[in-house]
Amino acid sequence: MQVSKAFQNPAQRMTRLAAVAALGALLAACGSSVKLEDTPVAERSATTVGTNGGAGAAGMGQRDISGVQADRFIAGQAPANVARVVYFDFDSYAVRPEFNPLIEGHAKFINGNSQRRVNLEGHTDERGGREYNLALGQKRAEAVRRALAVSGVSDSQMEAVSFGKEKSAVQGSSEEAWAKNRRVELTYR
Repeated sequence: MQVSKAFQNPAQRMTRLAAVAALGALLAACGSSVKLEDTPVAERSATTVGTNGGAGAAGMGQRDISGVQADRFIAGQAPANVARVVYFDFDSYAVRPEFNPLIEGHAKFINGNSQRRVNLEGHTDERGGREYNLALGQKRAEAVRRALAVSGVSDSQMEAVSFGKEKSAVQGSSEEAWAKNRRVELTYR
């Protein structure tokens, strides 16, 4: 019976075992305990809003969404009359209904020109670990991306990124500061 070369030298065997253990530890450290569930996004069917102010796709009248500056394309320019920040509840990545007009306004602006590109930058407050916050920031950015996609924005025009807790909008350790840091910023390039 012939013994494999890998098992002939105990020192080689220990070296290989240590390398496998180190690789396993490295892979385990890269894992995340964050559940990557699908983001809840309301499904809407496209309907046309007539001049009579009938209900739109989200059940809102035309009066609920203000006009959007979409006439000229200038790289990096955001819509002039639409806010650029979506805020989130603690430990949540669900887009709150109050931000639907904001998302609709940006969708209209982006759909006005196929050359427009938007970065969706996800942020969290300072609580929680770095890895968890990076994952939560990414899920928040993806939630806004999906909401824009439901409104007709092409995936090629959007990029979702996460900064986690690294770029605070407001310094401090109060609920008021934390609430301002749990956000997705829409920046145009």
